Amino acid sequence: MTTPDTNLTNGAPSDLAAEQLPARALVDARLVAGIVAIAAISAGMTFFLIRSTLRRVAPPDPTSERIQRLIDEANSLLRTLDDKKPR
Repeated sequence: MTTPDTNLTNGAPSDLAAEQLPARALVDARLVAGIVAIAAISAGMTFFLIRSTLRRVAPPDPTSERIQRLIDEANSLLRTLDDKKPR
């Protein structure tokens, strides 16, 4: 009895089996590429998560705080002048 994958005369793989071999290799290559892609995405997400978690918060700049207080005070004075302006 012969199987569909072998030739009747010499038992060599038939053309059908030879055609299926590259297709199987293509499926295997796609599977490996998919697994590698998922691993790379997971590694990237982990890297950025750890990086954002461990990032130190810079201490506030005293000069910037002083400038902001002066701006707020100037705005308050301008509002006071606008309120005293006759209409």
